[in-house]
Amino acid sequence: MRLLTFATAVCLFVGSPCLAQDPPLRRLEACLVLAGENRGELEAALAQAPKEQREDLEFLIQHMPPSDLSSLSAEFLLEHLTYAHRAWNSSPWKERISRDLFRNEILPYASINERRDAWRRDFHERFSPLIAGAKSPAEAAAILNQKVFPLVGVRYSTKRRKADQSPYESMETGLASCTGLSVLLIDACRSVGVPARFVGTPLWSDGSGNHSWVEIWDDGWHFTGAAEPTGDELDRAWFTGRASKAIPADERHGIFAVSFKHTTQRFPLVWRPEADFVHAVDVTGRYVAGDLPWPDGTVRVRFCATDADSRLAAQLTVLDAEGTRVFGGQTRDENFDANDHLTAFLVPGRTYTSQWDLAGATPKITFKVERDEQLVEFKLAATGGQDDGLTHKEAKAAAAELWAAHAERIRTERSAEVEARVLEVDGQRMPFWYKAFGKAPSGGHSLWISMHGGGGAPAAVNDQQWENQKGLYRLEEGIYLAPRAPTNTWNLWHQGHIDALFDRLIEDLIVLEGINPERVYLMGYSAGGDGVYQLAPRMADRWGAAAMMAGHPNETVPHGLRNLAFTLHMGGNDAFYDRNKVAGRWRDLLADLHEEDPDGYEHWVEIHEGKGHWMDREDAAALPWMAARSRNLRPEKIVWVQDDVTHQRFYWLAVDEPVARSVVLVSRKGQEIEILEAQGVQTLVLRLDDSMLDLDKPVRVSQGGEVLYEGQPQRLRKVLAKTLAERGDPKGMFCSELRVQLLDPDEAGDQP
Repeated sequence: MRLLTFATAVCLFVGSPCLAQDPPLRRLEACLVLAGENRGELEAALAQAPKEQREDLEFLIQHMPPSDLSSLSAEFLLEHLTYAHRAWNSSPWKERISRDLFRNEILPYASINERRDAWRRDFHERFSPLIAGAKSPAEAAAILNQKVFPLVGVRYSTKRRKADQSPYESMETGLASCTGLSVLLIDACRSVGVPARFVGTPLWSDGSGNHSWVEIWDDGWHFTGAAEPTGDELDRAWFTGRASKAIPADERHGIFAVSFKHTTQRFPLVWRPEADFVHAVDVTGRYVAGDLPWPDGTVRVRFCATDADSRLAAQLTVLDAEGTRVFGGQTRDENFDANDHLTAFLVPGRTYTSQWDLAGATPKITFKVERDEQLVEFKLAATGGQDDGLTHKEAKAAAAELWAAHAERIRTERSAEVEARVLEVDGQRMPFWYKAFGKAPSGGHSLWISMHGGGGAPAAVNDQQWENQKGLYRLEEGIYLAPRAPTNTWNLWHQGHIDALFDRLIEDLIVLEGINPERVYLMGYSAGGDGVYQLAPRMADRWGAAAMMAGHPNETVPHGLRNLAFTLHMGGNDAFYDRNKVAGRWRDLLADLHEEDPDGYEHWVEIHEGKGHWMDREDAAALPWMAARSRNLRPEKIVWVQDDVTHQRFYWLAVDEPVARSVVLVSRKGQEIEILEAQGVQTLVLRLDDSMLDLDKPVRVSQGGEVLYEGQPQRLRKVLAKTLAERGDPKGMFCSELRVQLLDPDEAGDQP
């Protein structure tokens, strides 16, 4: 190999006019010169690479940024190389992926300037089972977009540490921007052999900001928003209208896709504008082609609700000049991309009224449509007097008023989905069937959600399991409801979308069937029992009681069941997956928890001796035991253990940024609230009302003997409105909240 000077190597690397005429060997030599002291590592990697993979490794070295050349180890590169080939060779679509496509869109270990993580092996082993049945790159990518983020506990937030996070940086905090989410999804796709690349615009043409997303190759390039799945479909996203206005060949307003292979176009990194080592291709033309995605004669009007700190989820109704409703929906809060707004198509030149239902008596804003992408913003602070403290009587009246408005909206907007017996949330469809038994008590019917077995089987098998579940149990009183799982995977009842679907189902039926929210029960058989094991503790504040029949808990733990009556039924001979042994361990664990905390962990575990997976309906004994119990939404002690699927609210506690596997223990006695334990949580929100303590007297919150808050909380209409909007539960409204900054564990001292 002919030696080059460092200056010549730099000239070759950055792209001299004669670069196109230089052979690959000469370019490889130039890169090795630039590697400096790391040259030995790179040459070692080349020497160790299998012969058929050596050229692929040479491709990486020839196109690596200078900082990577001087720092990445042979071990790092070889692991990426090995598992990239393993994913490519094992994919059903390998023959459709050219070598060039593999090298540029599967093999690269990074997308932009993110920290270089050794993610390839971990992601391949972790995510390959998720797409085992996928037949195409597009199908696999859609599955990953739906499953990866709940699995690793990452969601969108403007409070992420930085924009350009690596996958593990995002997973450490559970928060990421659209950039970090895109990097994570791309790496997940590449880890299973799906060609994927980073795409973005530095600034939308309307000046509203930058955005990043992902393109997937499947006989052509298709796009999707990371952590914004649209079911099994690609080429759909909230930003398609805005992307159609991008400007080709404009480095500020164009749309660019990252290329690991060097090009003459740099990718404009908004968060690091001086960087010139990320290469790109201009793909604007594909996004501006075709018909505009809105009705003729209309323009897009965006809506946003804010308070002093953040965007808020508010119910919105738009009325025309005659007072007729022409649009409705919920505005985006901080869980959504900063440029993702609730959007209506309205006629320019006309005047409309926006009616907002958020912490106020439906305030109204009249506006005239003047231009496309017009933003109509409702600022909570501008309502004037809405945040003044309420008396106990005023708070009760405000709660009744807010509930009446909410119920009317549900009747208007949700009746059709209940009549159709199908719910859809974030692209996941859940059919359901129900039947009423007995006469409704004065407080309303109870609701029994009964989850079928199956899972990890063809749709026809799970359809039959659903039919079986419909007739499995009978009630003395209540609405017996059997949902059909949205997917056919092994974990069909405890994926992250189930929580949101059940929340919506309960919210609908509280209004449309008059069910009693204190008497909603969860049960499931086999794979449905798997779901109960997981959903009962993580959604414990939804249920009056829960019954697990013939399932397996997988990785979950029972500690969150402190305030939920829980019954477990298992055949003594049900040895598949050691279900019977695991049930015995849960019996012992629940007994230990109850002994340590006698006021909590009410349970009944019955191992039906001589029975196998089918218990000959002996498990039906659980129903009268459950019916004798109801929800306690305001217990004096809470044990909140977050699962990998996280929640922002649990009983009368809330957090702004939920963290997987975090732990909070809180107790309340009289006017005193004590934080007993807090792991993984920095700020805790306490929701209060007059049924819990006297809000006309001071309240004290302490942790480890140190007072975190002492004062008299205000009753506020906006807290009533917010807590109602979160769940649509009239019993789950609180009129006051305290936000306390928790001590570090070392500062808090020994906890009881």
